[in-house]
Amino acid sequence: MRIAVAGAGAFGTKHLDALAAIEGVTVTSVVSRRLEQAEQVARKYDVGHATTDLDEVLRRDDVDAVILATPTQLHAQQSIAAMRAGKHVQVEIPLADSWADALQVNDVQQETGLVCMVGHTRRFNPSHQWIHRRIGAGELSIQQMDVQTYFFRRTNMNALGQPRSWTDNLLWHHSAHTVDLFVYQTGEDVEIANAVQGPVHPELGIAMDMSIQLRTPAGRICTLSLSFNNDGPLGTFFRYICDNGTYIARYDDLVTGKDEPVDVSHVDVSTNGIELQDREFVAAIREGREPNASVASVLPCYRVLGELDAQLASQR
Repeated sequence: MRIAVAGAGAFGTKHLDALAAIEGVTVTSVVSRRLEQAEQVARKYDVGHATTDLDEVLRRDDVDAVILATPTQLHAQQSIAAMRAGKHVQVEIPLADSWADALQVNDVQQETGLVCMVGHTRRFNPSHQWIHRRIGAGELSIQQMDVQTYFFRRTNMNALGQPRSWTDNLLWHHSAHTVDLFVYQTGEDVEIANAVQGPVHPELGIAMDMSIQLRTPAGRICTLSLSFNNDGPLGTFFRYICDNGTYIARYDDLVTGKDEPVDVSHVDVSTNGIELQDREFVAAIREGREPNASVASVLPCYRVLGELDAQLASQR
């Protein structure tokens, strides 16, 4: 399996680390907006080709698949271009920043039959997998998910503290993790979705605080708080309030509501959610099947985001 990685920033390097642990995978090209960065990362990971031109990579014969860890605003068009070039694609979350674009990517996937997977990492984190399996076994039923997604980003910086060439988004990027996970864990579509947001940042042009409420037909609810103003512990924390226990997931780690550790070390072959995500991508291509977090399977999330986007637009 010969894979190109587009995006040499924080998440591109996470994928490069993950791919190095997967047998039979070779990274043949690194793409970045800056050639110097692409070459530096390529040297670090012993990759033979570096460029700023994704179209050039899509024409190469030594590329079977592409992982897109590029700016949000490029995801849909680059996913479509990759599939049109005959390449399987994994695109980092979010799939798109509009419902119309998400549908278009799905249409091209259906037309080409290629694997097109979206980086909804929460489906793969061992903590959330542990919950998912207990739900599937009938041992747990979610009553409520209470989720906090908090960062301190009052300037346009990435996770490595470097200046970004694009602007992040609480709704289309960060809430997508939780909306999709809520649908995935409950096995239901969202029936009711509401959102409010705080003031728009005068320079970044995005809301810095947001609150979202979701409910399924069976009455399961999700309350999601998001902020770029939080000067404290950063990241996303998921509280599962169930009929048979309460659990708190922090990325790959899981504790009970009483802060007792839950051993998730044997849930999968790794405790690294990104690696497990990439393993699923590679396995789906090799086995000629639909992957977990395929475009089709995550569309319910983007339908909800489209509805919430319209709500927020009407509030401005």
